[in-house]
Amino acid sequence: MIEKREKRKKIFYVPGMISLVLIPLFCVFYFYQSGAFKVYSYVDLSLPNKEDFENYKIGELRKYKAFYFNNQKSKEEQKLRELRLFARSLVKSFDTINGAKVYLGPKTDYDTFVGILNIINEEKVPTWALFEDNIYVIASAKPNPNTKRPFFCGTAEYSLRNSRLMEEENRKKELLIFQKAFLKQQWLIFLGYFGIVLISIFTLVKFNKNKKYNQK
Repeated sequence: MIEKREKRKKIFYVPGMISLVLIPLFCVFYFYQSGAFKVYSYVDLSLPNKEDFENYKIGELRKYKAFYFNNQKSKEEQKLRELRLFARSLVKSFDTINGAKVYLGPKTDYDTFVGILNIINEEKVPTWALFEDNIYVIASAKPNPNTKRPFFCGTAEYSLRNSRLMEEENRKKELLIFQKAFLKQQWLIFLGYFGIVLISIFTLVKFNKNKKYNQK
């Protein structure tokens, strides 16, 4: 005698849908916030030797305003803002009397050091020098428009800027190539994830419709 198998009711765990959809999104958001997708680069930096520093008398060229950095987290951001405003004022006013002298203490962290270099670069400071634990920020005199300047088919400064632009473009191209290659290699995972989500949503909607129909 063949036993008749009892038809059991399907069980749907609705909170599982929340986990399925939201947990991967939370993971991506967490990785983004923690800097997991951040692309690190390098800082182009050259240091003067002691003889050049003393010959050009960089330490005596200006009346330097001191900026002290020693990893005091509560005050670092404020000091960086003050340094930015001061450097901007030097450049805009073509100040050849004053300058900024940045003191780097033994506890100064790498982020602060890079932040100082970013300020120098973003404010287009024409002249600055790093010597020992100090950074000297100096503005240039206002150029005379009537002075005829010789034409050079390429200068050291132009070549350096051009090389930096090319490096930045190459870095962006490499990042784009990496992203495309990663998506190309892992497309099955993303396709499978979205497929599971769509199937689960479709099944849940169908279950709710059947449930309402049976209640009627």
